[in-house]
Order: sequence, then structure tokens, then C-alpha cells
Amino acid sequence: MSDPTRDGDPVPDDLVVDDELLEAAAVAEGDPAADGELPPDEEAFVDGTVGRSELAAERDEYRDALLRVKAEFDNFKKRTTKERSETIARAGASLAGQLLPVLDACEAALSHGADDVEPIFKSLLDILEKEGLERMAPEGEAFDPNLHEAVMHEEGDEGEAVVAASLRTGYAWKGQVLRPAMVKVRG
Repeated sequence: MSDPTRDGDPVPDDLVVDDELLEAAAVAEGDPAADGELPPDEEAFVDGTVGRSELAAERDEYRDALLRVKAEFDNFKKRTTKERSETIARAGASLAGQLLPVLDACEAALSHGADDVEPIFKSLLDILEKEGLERMAPEGEAFDPNLHEAVMHEEGDEGEAVVAASLRTGYAWKGQVLRPAMVKVRG
């Protein structure tokens, strides 16, 4: 009787080789391929030698290229997401900056007694404040040239310069000064 080999060709009974005996003999001879403990960059060849094939080298080269491309793509996604959020923030700040004259006009109308403007002013201000607009009310605070634009000065104590009055409201957008407050400084 014959035993089929891996190729499917029959082998005469007297030529059948026991795989377990071959494996045991290879382990006894110290063949690293036989016990399945090859270094990660080597493989066992059909002729019993151990080494690195061109196919394995090419595979590793493609794998390294794939990992580099994947890392570059991940960095690209992070960069574009950050740029997109910055663009959206700049667009919001730009729109808020363009609406500041409308807020100024409403404040001027309210200061002259036009109470009909108050609901419009309040709703516009509420919407902008939800999105990140902050009003700066500097009266009584120490003068800061980064937040305030001094247009008038009055004599005062010898101490630190203090904002005496706000002549035009200043605004910040998400923590950054959009327009400094125009102020009268004492001191």
C-alpha cells in the first residue's frame, strides 16, 4: 500500500518516511528550524538550511514602507484636523469682529434713551457670548496696555494707573483680545 505525499503523488511503502522521526533527528542534530525556534528574521528552507530569503527581505521592506505611510497619514489627519479647527475659530472671530460696530451702535442708542433697541442688542450679545465673545468691563481695574487703549488721562494718586472710565467696550473672543477697551486712565 502507498501513502500519499503532500504533492498527492503516491509513494511506495518502502520509501515512506515517518515525519516524527525526521523531526526528532533534526532536533538531535541541533537544527534550529526543526524545533520551530528561528530568529525572527530567518526562515528554514526546503534543503534544510536556515537563512533569510529575498522574499522575506522584500516582505520586510514593504512592511516598513507601509508602517511609514501609515504614520505619515496619521500625522496628516491630526494636522488637518487642527488646521480645520483653527480656521473655524478664526472665521468665528472674524464674524464677531465684523459685528462689533452693530453692538457699538446698539450701546450708543441705549445710552441716548432708545429702549426699543434693547431686545435686539441683548439677543445678539447673548448669541455671541454663547459662541465665545466676552465683554471687558475694566472700570476700577489696573491699566493693562494689552487689554486697554488709553485715550484720556487724569491726574490721580501716585500709585498704579487705574482705569477710571470705559469710553468704548472692549471684547475678547475665546480668551484672546478681539478689540481693546478704549479707556480713561487715572494715576
